[in-house]
Amino acid sequence: KEAGIDLEVMEIDDYVTPNTGLADGSLDANYFQTEAYLATEMKEKGYEFAHGAGVHVEPMTVFSKKFKDAKDVAEGTKVLLNNDPVNQIRGMRVLEEAGLLQNLSDDDSLLTVNGNADKNPLNLEITDANAEQVVQYYKSDDSIGLAVINGNYIVQAKLDKAEMLAQESGENNPNANFLTWRDGEETPAVAKLEELLHSDEVRDYIEKTWTDGSVIAAF
Repeated sequence: KEAGIDLEVMEIDDYVTPNTGLADGSLDANYFQTEAYLATEMKEKGYEFAHGAGVHVEPMTVFSKKFKDAKDVAEGTKVLLNNDPVNQIRGMRVLEEAGLLQNLSDDDSLLTVNGNADKNPLNLEITDANAEQVVQYYKSDDSIGLAVINGNYIVQAKLDKAEMLAQESGENNPNANFLTWRDGEETPAVAKLEELLHSDEVRDYIEKTWTDGSVIAAF
């Protein structure tokens, strides 16, 4: 209110309504999606939307009960990933940043990485499961040395932050969520909201609210 915006926040529990509502004018903006999802929606449904810069990321995080540091990961360790193709390579990128995989391309999957010494020098045994199952297997199956878990499931499962081995960076992350509005209709209120979403106050709120690392700032 201090910024002159009369903001009515609606919580929507599906991925379709926020964009249909924006398209039909019942919403002035939405905040829930990533670049890849928005691009697909615009291509398939003909939406004409614009968006702001990334605000937050629910990062892919590597958890381990067996290793405290990536350099300690043993050859042949069993690794569990999300089986969704987009999130699978995203998880592999985190492993690559940690020095556990190398020379990855966006077309890679566990099929191209398992047994490939050029990409998988430690011969990690990479398996996959549905996103919601990854965290359950990690908690119950002692054979799993590393598990790459989506941020939203970190919150739900109340995982131990001390078991975090590596985490996706928020900076310039293509998987960040952002504010979206109708193209050509960036009103003064929307422009001000976009500015405020990238304020120190919002960054501080993210850091203080999600101390478990399940949500991180993207700016």
